[in-house]
Amino acid sequence: MLDRDARAALQEAMTWAGVYDGAIDAAFGQGTRAAMARWQAQNGFEATGVLTTRQRAELFRQFNAVFDGLGLEVVRDNATGIAMELPTAVLGFDRYEPPFAHFNATGDIDARLLLISQSGDRATLAGLYDIMQTLEIVPESGPRSLDGDRFTLIGEGALQISHTQVWLRDGAIKGFTLIWPAGDEARRSRLLGRMQDSFEWLPGTLDPAEGTGAQDIDLISGLEIRKPKQARSGFYVDASGAVLTTAEAVANCGRITIDEAYEADVVLSDADLGVAILRPRQPLAPVRVAAFQEVTPRLLSDVAVSGYSYGGLLGAPTVTFGQLAELQGLNGEAHLKRLALSALEGDAGGPVLDTGGAVLGMLLARAQDGRTLPDEVSFAATNGALQAVLTQGGITPRVTSDQERIPAEALTDRAGEMTVLVSCWD
Repeated sequence: MLDRDARAALQEAMTWAGVYDGAIDAAFGQGTRAAMARWQAQNGFEATGVLTTRQRAELFRQFNAVFDGLGLEVVRDNATGIAMELPTAVLGFDRYEPPFAHFNATGDIDARLLLISQSGDRATLAGLYDIMQTLEIVPESGPRSLDGDRFTLIGEGALQISHTQVWLRDGAIKGFTLIWPAGDEARRSRLLGRMQDSFEWLPGTLDPAEGTGAQDIDLISGLEIRKPKQARSGFYVDASGAVLTTAEAVANCGRITIDEAYEADVVLSDADLGVAILRPRQPLAPVRVAAFQEVTPRLLSDVAVSGYSYGGLLGAPTVTFGQLAELQGLNGEAHLKRLALSALEGDAGGPVLDTGGAVLGMLLARAQDGRTLPDEVSFAATNGALQAVLTQGGITPRVTSDQERIPAEALTDRAGEMTVLVSCWD
């Protein structure tokens, strides 16, 4: 006497109870009847294979007990133009920061919710898809897809799981992100289903001026951006994308990336020299590979360092100009050059170049031995030491004797083509 939806719902509840593993087809065949009998036997009823009204009510009571204490209610948010069923005993509205409405935890469950609402087109949707993958609330592992007028992002972390679904319809982009503690999958998946089924489009989208104010550079609409624990520079040393950088840049990293897009592994690390070689996990095709200058440079000759001075904040390397102050270290170290050049922390690992763009060495990180040196004093590993490390790592360094002098603009272009951002992640 049950209609199709009620029969399908019964099969779904028995699947949840672990007694049914067939299709949710609303057909009460032999498999469904056997599942009913198994549930009856497990719950102290006579195993007839036909549930009574009271037994069916008990099954659904068990099925829906997962929602106890969540305070599920339909919430209509007219500012975002979204209505959906939300766990109001767990989450409460906090603020608008377009394109998000923030709902934060109000109880013991460490959960969060974003309602997403803005005007736009497919390009806007694709941009939002890219931006959201940079947020801390979206762990990097997990399935994700952008398909025409919708996208899905699932981030699976050790402590939390986030599920984002967004749709584009008639010039409006709307959706939600649910962040829920890991290890509570039964409740999370059931709650997610209720939210998806109840999602309703109301008129309008969130006003871009709603709740705006001063924005921290590390935040997007009130959400923290995923950042590496440190970012330094490096440069290409062979045609398949191997990179030379500082050993300090890649020490104790859970993951290493080149230009934040390509994962890499440490091939060799020389702690004494402070140099490391990285190999990208997929072959790259650099526009320019470093050519090491074979001619010994003159003292006080002009040099430049190319590096991500601000740890990638600017999105491209900068070039800092200076002079070669000495062909050895302060204590006479033959493997070092001393530079009269004001470099920043992010520049470490970048190539030191002559006026023609040939590499004279690699800028090293400032010593962490308690010494305080003037800002304009920097040190670089010499070509001889670097080439020995590359040879040890199975790379034949390119060399040049060309001593041409090129304009500063051309030098900056050449430097940028070989310099990369090296990021160390937890």
